[in-house]
Amino acid sequence: MNKIYRAKSIITMNPNQPRATHIAVRDGHILAVGDASTIDQWQASWGEMDIDTQFADNTLLPGFVEGHSHMMEGLFWQYEYVGFYDREGPDGTVHAGLTSIDGVVARLRAINQAREDQTAPLIAWGFDPIFFEGRRMSKADLDGVSTECAVIVLHASLHILNTNSFVMDKAGVTAGDNNEHVRRDEDGQPSGEFLGQLGMYMAMRTTGLDLLGAAGSAQTLVNFANVARQTGVTTATDLANPLPEKDVETMRQTVNQDDFPMRLVVAFQGSGGDPEAGVAHIQGLQDKQSDKLRFSLVKLVADGSIQGFSARLKWPGYFNGADNGLWYIEPERLKDLVAAYNAAGIQIHIHTNGDECTEVALDAIEAALRAAPWADHRHTLQHCQMANRAQFKRMAKLGVGVNLFSNHLYYWGDAHISTTMGPERAARLDDAGGALAEGVPVAIHSDAPVTALAPLFTAWCAVNRRSSQGVQLGGDTEKLSVAQALRAITLGAAYSLRMDGEIGSLEVGKRADMAILADDPLSVDPEGLKDIDVCGTMVGGRVHMNAKPDA
Repeated sequence: MNKIYRAKSIITMNPNQPRATHIAVRDGHILAVGDASTIDQWQASWGEMDIDTQFADNTLLPGFVEGHSHMMEGLFWQYEYVGFYDREGPDGTVHAGLTSIDGVVARLRAINQAREDQTAPLIAWGFDPIFFEGRRMSKADLDGVSTECAVIVLHASLHILNTNSFVMDKAGVTAGDNNEHVRRDEDGQPSGEFLGQLGMYMAMRTTGLDLLGAAGSAQTLVNFANVARQTGVTTATDLANPLPEKDVETMRQTVNQDDFPMRLVVAFQGSGGDPEAGVAHIQGLQDKQSDKLRFSLVKLVADGSIQGFSARLKWPGYFNGADNGLWYIEPERLKDLVAAYNAAGIQIHIHTNGDECTEVALDAIEAALRAAPWADHRHTLQHCQMANRAQFKRMAKLGVGVNLFSNHLYYWGDAHISTTMGPERAARLDDAGGALAEGVPVAIHSDAPVTALAPLFTAWCAVNRRSSQGVQLGGDTEKLSVAQALRAITLGAAYSLRMDGEIGSLEVGKRADMAILADDPLSVDPEGLKDIDVCGTMVGGRVHMNAKPDA
């Protein structure tokens, strides 16, 4: 693996040396970057190295860093995909999207009828009712799949699920309940939707399945890494995990293998429980880290999703008049949690979707930093989709970063304009350009499996800001340039994980992690950014090539 690689072009993300043609790799790190003469100078001191020309027609970039994803991307392919858009699985198979509720029901009914055990739970994922005008999925729809087993359809946001009557009965849901985590229809009856983390737990426990537990399996990790390799990702996150001892050991045994094609940063799920116990748990994991596996963050989930109407919005609330969303963590408790983790020197990532939740999160961070100042904390707001310029100014003053969910612009932009936010607020959705203008460190992400893991597509979304129906959200001031977007999926994301000294750019001494592309993203038309083929990756100097598409 000690070689010199010659490429058509190398985009380094190093402002002191933005382009190169040669890169020398030694012992998993970058020894030299430059042109042939630069490499010759290094060889004069370090000895001759073989020159590898397999990338002579390719463009090399720093390996993409997915700063907000979940290992469930590797788990869910064991279940049935029923999303609206086509989706590629870890084996390269493209699963066709379903464009009607009746189509989802028919797919699940056929799957159930073909199963040997029709009493086992039937789980599906990727569904989103906001794409289907006129009605939402009901328990009657899923009763049409089966009344003899649990049928659960997870929404794409992973904040809501639908069930049949079998699950509702097992969960003890009755017409007289006033539980805010159970949605009701226009007649006031439970509809079959369970909302938020508590509501989903009510439903899932009836199945006897532990999705979080299953997400810690070796096969899930392998599936996740294969999807990452296909899309140029060399470092990914599992951004909310209870980190039980068994799963930690599985991660160590799997991720630390030389041929595992990805680094993994895992955030402790700190929303529930005693923060002192959470601090102790994270501290106890520090000696179990490696160059490929980190346990360095805590994740707090403060509200829900905008398209699921469970995010917390400032006045005037939802455009269609829906009730305001849920506090997954009440504001006072959020202050206590942030204070405890900040005082312990643990970096905090907070899920905030609605602008009211963003304001509350900033209040909590400001109070924590007054009590226990920390100059380089890099606390980060995740998603943060409705933030305005005033909130970005606060973030900059507090040293808070943002990791924006740019894929929302494409997948849910039309619904945000017409239903959830209205045209004025939707124009500033995931305003990466505004965040940069105010001096906020910026990353962008997919939140896989909520949307597909594909950093070049995420970059395309931030650059073009176009919905699936072709509507542009906002103007040029909200857009990123291609160069800025590439930085957001490399060095920007690495900064948010406190790993920018190791990865995110191709510089002497950093880890030899690269994305191998068929074309130069700075040379193609910005419209074509998402269509660039990813040929493979390099992780620590080890090459992992993707299978070539059939001719």
